[in-house]
Order: sequence, then C-alpha cells, then structure tokens
Amino acid sequence: MTSQIQFVSMKNNDRLEVFILEKLEKLEKRYEWIINAKVFIKLEPFKDNAIKDKVCEIELSVPGPNIFNKTYAESFEAAIAEGFADMEKLLRKHKDKMYKSVR
Repeated sequence: MTSQIQFVSMKNNDRLEVFILEKLEKLEKRYEWIINAKVFIKLEPFKDNAIKDKVCEIELSVPGPNIFNKTYAESFEAAIAEGFADMEKLLRKHKDKMYKSVR
C-alpha cells in the first residue's frame, strides 16, 4: 500500500504523521488488498459547533469503489482515531461484500 499524508493550510506535524502511519500500518496488516491511502488533516469550521474544527479525511483505494471518511473532532488526535475506527467498520462491510460476490 502506498500512502500520502497531507496537512492542508498548516505546517506538517511529525507527531501526528507518526500516529497516522501507525494507524495505516494496522489497517494494512488486516486488509492486505488496500491499494492506496490518502489522509488529509485540516482546520475547518463545523456548521453546528465551532469547537469541532479539526478534520481528518481518509480515502482508501480498494478493489471496487474507493472508501471515504470525514471526521470532525476537538483535537486532531481524536479526529484521526475516530476516523480510523469508522474506516475499520467500512472496510469490514466492504470485505463482506467482496466475499459475498465471489461465492
């Protein structure tokens, strides 16, 4: 799997980058068929609550349609953790669909 991490309109943060790479490594071990991962970290005002302005967007290229997730939180760490937890659920569903179509 190739991965791309981008900090949009902000400086790179090595600590967050290491955290993201650890999460990507766990996904790669569990789902070998992930082709490419793009992670975007940015500040964006949330419509309902301005406190949740840290955003983590994850896009995974997998066999079939790409999987995308966008998470808002009060901290980047929380946004990343929640985003990858949600992505895990989406990957499980995608895996089930892949194997059902093969049978």
